[in-house]
Amino acid sequence: MQPIDTVKAFMKAMEPLDYDTALHFVADGCVYTNPPPIGTVTGPVGVRAVLEPFFAPTLENEFRILRELASGPLVMLERLDRHRLADKWVELPVTGVYEVHEGRITYWRDYFDAATILSQWPAG
Repeated sequence: MQPIDTVKAFMKAMEPLDYDTALHFVADGCVYTNPPPIGTVTGPVGVRAVLEPFFAPTLENEFRILRELASGPLVMLERLDRHRLADKWVELPVTGVYEVHEGRITYWRDYFDAATILSQWPAG
């Protein structure tokens, strides 16, 4: 499996929120960073601790890959993350930067405007 295939498999497993399958692609020492106020966490447990509560109100998720770039272990995806909530769809443009070694994501940083998503997301 090439690094880009690993990242795409991770993203595909996250659409139905299959954490067990998705986190299989995340290395124990993976560093995952989001814009403030979210910050940085480490490893599958840290990634799940960020993603699970965030996605709790979603009924459906879609991660549309608009552009992709891969060079060696480095993968970049420009995405449109779409989330169906109880009353509407929310869309967030995101660029993700990943490093993959031995079939697992060791570095993941998402770039997006936090205000864009937080202004549309349910409180709590």
